[in-house]
Amino acid sequence: MNKLLTIAIPTFNRAQLLDKQLTWLAKAIKGFESDCEILISDNCSTDNTQEIIQKWQSIFSNITFKSNKNSNNIGVVKNIMYCLNSSTTQYVWTIGDDDPVQDRAIAYVISKLKQHEDLSLLFLNFSGRNQITGEPVHPPTIVGNRWFDVDSEDGDGDGKAIFEHCFSKSVGAVIFLSATVYRTDLVKRALQNWPDAENNWISLGYLAGYCAANGIVIVTKETYLECIVGVSYWQKEPKSALLMQYKHIPEVILKLEKSGYSKQFCRRMILQNRKEVSLKVFLGALRRWPMSAIKTVVPFLTLVSLCAFDVMVSKEFKLAESREISPQEVRIYKP
Repeated sequence: MNKLLTIAIPTFNRAQLLDKQLTWLAKAIKGFESDCEILISDNCSTDNTQEIIQKWQSIFSNITFKSNKNSNNIGVVKNIMYCLNSSTTQYVWTIGDDDPVQDRAIAYVISKLKQHEDLSLLFLNFSGRNQITGEPVHPPTIVGNRWFDVDSEDGDGDGKAIFEHCFSKSVGAVIFLSATVYRTDLVKRALQNWPDAENNWISLGYLAGYCAANGIVIVTKETYLECIVGVSYWQKEPKSALLMQYKHIPEVILKLEKSGYSKQFCRRMILQNRKEVSLKVFLGALRRWPMSAIKTVVPFLTLVSLCAFDVMVSKEFKLAESREISPQEVRIYKP
């Protein structure tokens, strides 16, 4: 790993957006060419994406520029995983082809990576905007148009604690592709530990959590990019909402527990997810795909019941431990 950072862009049939993103990159990366590599992974596009890639390969002649074209469309998550697994630098930052990133972001990322040699995860704060209305979008539990409310840029906080806070405030924040810079060896190890992560749309949350559990985490105070809400590829999948709410999020939480997060935190997150799932999503799926909906939701309800039981037992046990023993009880149990 000779260089510091891979900037990877997975793309499919969005040649114009890719061209715009590479225009930004050409400007923002100036002065940091020796620290970075560029990787474009084309998910078997049928438009002129390859022409755009070839054009920019010649423009980026002073920087390592790698490109890949899948022989068939392997799906958005698998294409992202390809980018992560193909990185040969110390860190990897995978950016969506349509996410507006500020020019100063690369300079900031490079400076933080050099400043903290044991950094395992960097979250770039971001704002949100509705694609149709243009209105600001952000988690209801966070004040202001930003998606992270942790200000730990000094890198002194506990990585797991920071991630737990971010995850509990907004699952959407920790899975936003363009906001996350991973340490390459850790994210590859996480993928080895869960080979089926490529089939889970929330798996980026697990990858971030795994990295956070193994080093320093920094979450920026200021925003460095914008998330355009309503344009994600997964939203075009008919069963995406059902699977994400009732299957993929619980799967990620259970994987986090195996990665060192406490049982108490994971049970709490399962129960929090139960409160946030949409009954409307389930009823709609039940009407369209009754058997599939039932097979998805029944394991979820079973898991929720087990978690609720565990929490109840834990509370009763702690209450019993903390209860003062009366003098009468002392005399009864005195040998």
